Amino acid sequence: MADHATVEAALRGVIDPELGTDIVDLGMLKGVSFDGRHVTVSIALTIAACPMRDQIENDVVRKLKALPDIDDVTVQVSAMTQEERSALMSRARRHARESAAETQVSPLTRVIAVSSGKGGVGKSSLSVNLALAIAAQGHQVGLLDADIWGFSIPRMLGANGMRLEAGEDRKIVPGVAQGIHLVSTGLIIESEDTALMWRGLMLSKALEQFLHDVAWPKSLGYLVLDMPPGTGDIQMALARLLPQAEMVVVTTPQRAAQRVAARVADMARRSFMPIVGVIENMSGFTTEDGRHYDLFGKGGGHELADDLGVPLLGQIPLDPYVVEGGDEGRPVVTAQPDSPAATALTAAAMRITELVPPAEDETCTSRIALLAEQLEQMAASR
Repeated sequence: MADHATVEAALRGVIDPELGTDIVDLGMLKGVSFDGRHVTVSIALTIAACPMRDQIENDVVRKLKALPDIDDVTVQVSAMTQEERSALMSRARRHARESAAETQVSPLTRVIAVSSGKGGVGKSSLSVNLALAIAAQGHQVGLLDADIWGFSIPRMLGANGMRLEAGEDRKIVPGVAQGIHLVSTGLIIESEDTALMWRGLMLSKALEQFLHDVAWPKSLGYLVLDMPPGTGDIQMALARLLPQAEMVVVTTPQRAAQRVAARVADMARRSFMPIVGVIENMSGFTTEDGRHYDLFGKGGGHELADDLGVPLLGQIPLDPYVVEGGDEGRPVVTAQPDSPAATALTAAAMRITELVPPAEDETCTSRIALLAEQLEQMAASR
């Protein structure tokens, strides 16, 4: 059964977006109680009218429901006293002095890791099209090609000739392709035919550099990560470097693929990474005369989502436009928006942003600062 230490460890992945520190270190976690598989968590926010309240509550629920021994979560929210707020700001200042920012990714940026247990299920195509579909909703989106060996995102976005460059502050400036801020090892090598012969430690170090040394825009609403298959160095590094990351699990309808995908979901839960939902790719093919063929079986996505207790975000049909668009740098959601695959991908992207909504620009601590400034101005005018 889950215990207090396990819950506390999971909640260290809930970050105050402005202070960049988890709610445990900030002293916001006030109590944890259990009733079988139901846990009640008491959280104290800086002010009662905190605009980040819904996000923090939702993040707490998602983190704890990712634990295998917890079915239900109740979040009790209260406001801090003046003494507690002073202590929180003191801890935040100390943390800022002692800890340099771990990554250049803003705590306000929602991170979606598109993952699977095996290769060949279409993660890269999904990552590109989901990023574009989220951007079409009006969000600023970044795309990190974390498949260091098997990079394919530059070709899919028509960015083969692009190269990453350093800015004035010596940080790497992301490329921009079709409105998406893009980073990939495919943008730092001579050609896409060059093999990267790197061992495991080099892979995680490359991911660290893409997060530490890339000047990701602070206004980035979402960062989509195209993950390599499996549960190795990259996946473990991600859980450590971006505690706000959440996972979308990709499978095909085939039962064998579904069982393999369950392994990456198990890794996510053991790393306290919430699973947003499942996308079933290659979900059958419908001919022009209306005949439907389940070429890779059926039901795998539904089964996996039910087993994990998460929603099935979408079933993406086999569509020749996906392959053609990927080869030619014309992703299906923009090149053929009315095609069956584009329609399903756009709906899946809408579901993702509903489940993981964008962070508010105005945070609780910013309101405190504004209030303090107003009080100072009032005092000066007397």
